[in-house]
Amino acid sequence: MLELAAALLARVRDRTPFVAATVTSVAGSAPRQPGASLVVDADGAVLGNVSGGCVDSAVYETCREMLTGDSRPRVERFGYTDADALDVGLTCGGTIELALNHHDPGADPHLGPALTDAAHDRPVAVATVVRGPGTRLGRMLVVRPGRPGEGTLGDERLDRVAAAHATAVLHAGRTDTVDIGTADGHCREPMTLLVESNTPAPRMLIFGAIDHAAALARVGAFLDYRVTVCDARATFATPDRFPDADEIVVDWPHRYLATQRLDARTVVCVLTHDARFDVPLLTAALRLPVAYVGAMGSRRTHETRLARLREAGLTGRELGRLHSPIGLDLGARTPQEIALSIAAEIVAHRHGGTGAPLRTDVKNPEAIHSSWESR
Repeated sequence: MLELAAALLARVRDRTPFVAATVTSVAGSAPRQPGASLVVDADGAVLGNVSGGCVDSAVYETCREMLTGDSRPRVERFGYTDADALDVGLTCGGTIELALNHHDPGADPHLGPALTDAAHDRPVAVATVVRGPGTRLGRMLVVRPGRPGEGTLGDERLDRVAAAHATAVLHAGRTDTVDIGTADGHCREPMTLLVESNTPAPRMLIFGAIDHAAALARVGAFLDYRVTVCDARATFATPDRFPDADEIVVDWPHRYLATQRLDARTVVCVLTHDARFDVPLLTAALRLPVAYVGAMGSRRTHETRLARLREAGLTGRELGRLHSPIGLDLGARTPQEIALSIAAEIVAHRHGGTGAPLRTDVKNPEAIHSSWESR
């Protein structure tokens, strides 16, 4: 639901009821991930989607039923079998589970502020009971960093536990489900929370104002990173040369890096391949808890750089975090192709991908399947 926050604010202002169907879990191959939502309002308007089309019509009808009849929260599951191949199902072969909740903006004072925060890219999480006691289904708790939770799941102690779990999911910058059991006495029946998180865009720091940086800034913006290009040379680090960057900084790279508060989603791309810049920069970057550090250069440059970084005191474990030469082997030649190879490595590293062709089963190289049908 939070992914549609900007559009939903108009419904909140007009106090227009709506039903949100949100993906809570995915098994196998499915087109949308947890947090993806389809919303139907009382006027019949539709926002978003949960399947890319193959089950959206059925979800729409269920939402309409909830708006005109039984509005109680419910969970729906859609999958693919031979029996329903031509009926309602995920033709890509996976299974998704959806939580459907009826929202009345006039009755929930916490919904509007939460959507406002998400629409303005402020950190906020909404925890909703999607499985458990019927009296708690659909109840929401809104969590923001450093503040008490707002709303209630029906029990003060349970609220504290749920807020702690939701805060952890928010800090991780993801949307996920959380199971709360009975063993610790926090609830009489086990329950599952869907925690939808909105966090500011992850950062991509590109060091070196070269043509490859301009291409990488464009790809980074496409991948929804907040892109910064930094170079000590004011002549090269200009907005005209990097129109897709959110920020252009003229400073020595390692000095700029020392001023930043970075999180575990940040990626650092060092394209300077100049020892004056990249040795002090990489010495600092490889000791930070960031997601990815890559450096451009030939294999010979990489070996020379490693020797200098060892002299600077970096350990083998720290050097093991360095992706260099940067990018996947795509046979790239142009700055645009090289930017694509760098972005491909970042995505693969983020999600644990192998970088192997999807048509080949890496566990069984003899098994060939269609990459389109598997998605």
